[in-house]
Amino acid sequence: MNALGRQLFKCKFNQSRYKPVITSLARSHQTQSTPIKDRLRDGPSFQDFLHQQSTTTTVGEVHQVERSVDIPYLPRESLLGQRRKVFFEIYGCQMNTNDTEIVWSILKSHDFQRTGNIKDADVVLLMTCAIRDGAESTIWNRLKHIRLMKGKRDEAKPLQIGVLGCMAERLKKQLVEKEQAVDVVAGPDSYKDLPRLLAVGQSGQKAINVMLSLDETYADVMPVKLDRKSRTAYVSIMRGCDNMCSYCIVPFTRGRERSRPISSIRKEALNLQDKGIKEITLLGQNVNSYRDTSECSEDTEKQASILAPGFKTVYKTKIGGLRFAELLMDLAVTVPEMRIRFTSPHPKDFPNAVLETIAKYPNICNSLHLPAQSGSSSVLERMRRGYTREAYLNLIDEVRSLIPDVTLSSDFICGFCGETDEEFSETISLIRQVKYHTAFLFAYSMREKTTAHRRYEDDVPEEKKQQRLREMIAAFRAGAEQLNRQFVGREELVLVEGFSKRSKDDLSGRNDGNIKVILPSGDVPMGHSNADERKTIVSGDYVAVKIVESNSQILKGVPLYHTTISEFAARKM
Repeated sequence: MNALGRQLFKCKFNQSRYKPVITSLARSHQTQSTPIKDRLRDGPSFQDFLHQQSTTTTVGEVHQVERSVDIPYLPRESLLGQRRKVFFEIYGCQMNTNDTEIVWSILKSHDFQRTGNIKDADVVLLMTCAIRDGAESTIWNRLKHIRLMKGKRDEAKPLQIGVLGCMAERLKKQLVEKEQAVDVVAGPDSYKDLPRLLAVGQSGQKAINVMLSLDETYADVMPVKLDRKSRTAYVSIMRGCDNMCSYCIVPFTRGRERSRPISSIRKEALNLQDKGIKEITLLGQNVNSYRDTSECSEDTEKQASILAPGFKTVYKTKIGGLRFAELLMDLAVTVPEMRIRFTSPHPKDFPNAVLETIAKYPNICNSLHLPAQSGSSSVLERMRRGYTREAYLNLIDEVRSLIPDVTLSSDFICGFCGETDEEFSETISLIRQVKYHTAFLFAYSMREKTTAHRRYEDDVPEEKKQQRLREMIAAFRAGAEQLNRQFVGREELVLVEGFSKRSKDDLSGRNDGNIKVILPSGDVPMGHSNADERKTIVSGDYVAVKIVESNSQILKGVPLYHTTISEFAARKM
């Protein structure tokens, strides 16, 4: 079988998906002396489509060859980047930052280089967000700008443009048809295919892979941090979501829920610790429904996902697997001097085992993200959130009972389909009653494919949405200011992240509750009882800080001494 035949027979399994590959391969051989039809005639036989153990047997005078080795439709060397420079732009959530680090790990292993200057780039990759219309509009405008840049490039240094992530999954057709300058489109489960897509795209073909997976977690890919100076990192523990909230596009852009094995997460945490990382944030669309079924004992196989009272779910109860509490406990013991945070959980998945684990280990931060979305039970029902206002408030009481020093954050949406003034007033009253240290507040944006798009009408006028958003912001800030004032006079453990944006004389960090703390730079004692030996505070240091001032967004404090998580926790006992 000739070279072209070996490359093409793989494509015949899914010709619609690989049509650009077949076309580009055929064109590349048209200039050769032998006509393409003759080459195809001498191409793969039926046996080449059979995946069997490689053996050679003789029956009479007939030799039968059975192949077991996959014959690549693109040779390995064509997938290498040949030191081409890649420029990344990231939009959206922390998951997109982590996804970009996965992408960079894959491309780096294929001989690509990274550049921080778009003018030097051979490849520009946009990691996109589709959660709101505003995010997509920003990306469309950015693509127009990059297209002009591409048009001005010399033919000797062409520019490839790729769109990755949620927007790629949602708008693959529009991206290719509307924005002709886009060469590569890759969904969240297709990043391992990027070297091939970029190779195909170099030939002038559009290269697209937006197939969602039921099992891809990138557990075998060790992400490469983009910000090598940072002492914090994101660790993806699961992908996809099964909750199907009526307003949310995530299940359609990131697929079904699946979790990484605890062993691979532990390995990544240890790798980050070796590189000087002092804090990790566990990521997933619904982290506290985590379920590792890779190594189940007989007992864990019988366990079902237990919902807190007053909560329900649209999917069947999940049986078996190690749960989120086991993951938190494993990591807390594995990296005791590394802070552990997580986002984003769902309120329905907070059994006491999770809360008790958080309270038990000092390196699991006492800060919880509890996205309410609305304070109205009727709106929550239309949103398919699976709980009422009363159930959510009961959970808040339980959390504050088990974790007295907890800091809370939340998400709220105003102007959801059919939201009345009375329903919105319930959201304001919930914000005022609970009080949050941090909140992410948005006006509703209708998304295609969602249940809300099929069932409801986006009937709240935009001006009313914006007015309600301003009211939510005001209510949140008033509560946050009251809460932050309680820190004044307290001693807090702060992980220093670097210099303050406003002054090189000040440092910026975060306390256990994930609230920003500003403190003056300088030397402090090496420990609480070691006043003689002093050391300059640098990024990555844990420092005890006395809080002296606060507002709704930040705390200000005086650094006291260097310390560790375990030492600071022991002194507070």
